[in-house]
Amino acid sequence: MPKLKRMSGKEAVSILKKFGFREIRQKGSHIILKRTTSEGEIGCVIPLHSELAIGTLRGILRQAKV
Repeated sequence: MPKLKRMSGKEAVSILKKFGFREIRQKGSHIILKRTTSEGEIGCVIPLHSELAIGTLRGILRQAKV
């Protein structure tokens, strides 16, 4: 996996939307995104923090299967 740069939760949401994810709902400071594939639905939760930790971002990418 290439080196990741730090980004905000909003930036992560906009990038995942380019991969076909759509906003399902928001609860507090977390947004739930989903994408439908031939294997079924893939969901991920994005915290809307001003800066996401690299480990959190890596976990989001694994969860999103990107």
